[in-house]
Amino acid sequence: MPEKIVILRLGHRPQRDKRITTHVGLTARAFGAEGMLLASDDKKLSENIADVSNRFGGDFYVNNDVSWKAEIKKWKEDGGKVCHLSMYGINLPDAVPEIKDCEKLMIVVGAEKVPFEIYEMADWNVAVGNQPHSEVAAVAVTLDRIAGTDPLRAEFEGGELTIVPEKCGKKVIDRRE
Repeated sequence: MPEKIVILRLGHRPQRDKRITTHVGLTARAFGAEGMLLASDDKKLSENIADVSNRFGGDFYVNNDVSWKAEIKKWKEDGGKVCHLSMYGINLPDAVPEIKDCEKLMIVVGAEKVPFEIYEMADWNVAVGNQPHSEVAAVAVTLDRIAGTDPLRAEFEGGELTIVPEKCGKKVIDRRE
């Protein structure tokens, strides 16, 4: 699995996409990405995700209002690879072995129409299924497939709250008390 994974979220429209983009970030965090680059200005979304990291642990970050083109160029100049998730491109299972081998991975997911330049700049245009579906699902499936360990059993350090797996009911350790 790549040592460093970030998500680049394109086309976020604050009034329309806030829940979906929040879920992209939360899913990326839960499945092992270190942060999300948001190519839009939505400070509230960044604050909400930071709040989750504070409460449940980990160092996940959101860099707000970035230039997607500059971020991709900088990433690639620093030796990173770029994987654009889409309905178009090679099928995810065919791309997984190569993606797992890279050290630094930027995963690009769009909201509205993705500029064609993304398809040209990406090292991989990957179809997570060849049908329309959620970018949240695409991020989850991709991170699960490239994980070196089971991301569903990841533990996050430094949180105020820890959920304890229980067969029945809810158990939460609250360190704020």
